[in-house]
Amino acid sequence: MSREISRFAWSEAPTAEEKVKVVYQGEECEVKAGTTVAAALLGHDDNHFCRSAADQEKRAPYCLMGVCFECLVEIDGMKNRQACLEPVAAGMDIKRQYPDE
Repeated sequence: MSREISRFAWSEAPTAEEKVKVVYQGEECEVKAGTTVAAALLGHDDNHFCRSAADQEKRAPYCLMGVCFECLVEIDGMKNRQACLEPVAAGMDIKRQYPDE
């Protein structure tokens, strides 16, 4: 993953208890600042982020460390973002990613 695209800074771990508002699938959600997109979305509705290109099976985070690519989402119009590696940011627009789109 490119450092230029990611908003995450490993040297600046979140300490604040503040919350930010993000939009997921058109629904506004309030989540703890600094959490990853994957952590913020786990447990939301039916627990899937994308579908497999091979068989359209629902997919959700598996490794949560950027190895498996099971958590791909669209963030602010950019597809193929790994939700487990991206921290939430105020106003972020997150959408599920399906292979046929």
